[in-house]
Amino acid sequence: MADGNSTVQVRVQEGVVWVEGEAYPLRNISHVGQRVLEVNKGAAWKQFIRRALLCLVVGGIATAIFGNVAAIIMVVVLGLLIWQLVQVISRPPVYGLVLNTSGTQRDAVWSLDQSEIQNLVYEITKAIGKPNSAPVTINIKEAVMGDQIKQYGAGAIGVAQHSGSGDIRGGGR
Repeated sequence: MADGNSTVQVRVQEGVVWVEGEAYPLRNISHVGQRVLEVNKGAAWKQFIRRALLCLVVGGIATAIFGNVAAIIMVVVLGLLIWQLVQVISRPPVYGLVLNTSGTQRDAVWSLDQSEIQNLVYEITKAIGKPNSAPVTINIKEAVMGDQIKQYGAGAIGVAQHSGSGDIRGGGR
């Protein structure tokens, strides 16, 4: 999910929460919370083990038939599988600000820094209690940009673009 990071500005003023160009009237917000997206390390390890075993079986057969060239290719493929595993399990968790408005849940902004999202939850909740309070501007410095994958049903995959603020826009690849 994390293709890149940028700064996203969140403002609370005159009874409205502004996340970049998205507006959320405070009187319409029924719930403020956060979501955490973490890598499923168990699934990553299972996938790695399956692929590594397949590579060893196919590589062993190919080595018996073709010799050293196949063995070198097998070692390179195992190295790539290990590199891919390290890349997946080393991804940091991503934290999202969730706003429920009029029965619709929206992921307003995503960040790599949990304290930024916790601060937003606190400030927005405080503003809901006191809508005429002083304006607050918070810059989310670790805002996450990238694609968000949502799967509905067995084997169905949808790709949606996410700019780091607002909800996702549908699209396909």
